[in-house]
Amino acid sequence: MIDLAIYDMDRTVTRRATWTPFLLHCAVRRAPWRLLFVPVVVCTMLAYVLKLIDRGRLKEINHRLLLGGETRPAVLEPLVESFADRTLAGNIRPGARAAIARDKAEGRRVVMATASYRFYARAIAEALGFDDCIGTNSVLGLDARVHAKIDGENCYGPAKLRMVERWLEAEGVTRAHVRFYSDHASDAPVFEWADEAVAVNPHDRLLRLAAERGWAVEDWG
Repeated sequence: MIDLAIYDMDRTVTRRATWTPFLLHCAVRRAPWRLLFVPVVVCTMLAYVLKLIDRGRLKEINHRLLLGGETRPAVLEPLVESFADRTLAGNIRPGARAAIARDKAEGRRVVMATASYRFYARAIAEALGFDDCIGTNSVLGLDARVHAKIDGENCYGPAKLRMVERWLEAEGVTRAHVRFYSDHASDAPVFEWADEAVAVNPHDRLLRLAAERGWAVEDWG
């Protein structure tokens, strides 16, 4: 049996979201002409707010617009590395680094579970000392090219808990004690499943939920 510490990434470990900044980072460095699609990206975000499309479809559309329909690994890898470096330099909460160090010192297996695409979140996670990364997967073609289509589920809301449970099964891990950190109420299913829930810099809805459930609240700066 293993003690686990599971972390959300965007606005929990990081100060700001990473998906759209990652796409813009790629567009600027690989194909600046794709920035012409930014107004369309804004329209897709509005469509999501109006519930005309779901979060998964939003990701797929904006991936195609700003990064392309498919990307060779040799092209993607330096973009991922440079974005990870940029994120580590200016978008990590100080409290996240302290919590990761504490959990590792306690002998916990430290895992990132994020709705962001795993192909770039994993680079950030590894650099921060995480042992594993669970995230939204992209379809890979026979030539290993990354396609602008989600493979399986978008790792968000109830799907995040399902993906964590599938990861535990695949790894052959039996949980002893699970500590879970997130900033957002969409992670309520994982909060409820965990043995110890920690709301990090929570927004109003999660702050109310934490008060009702007796969950810890932490400010990571």
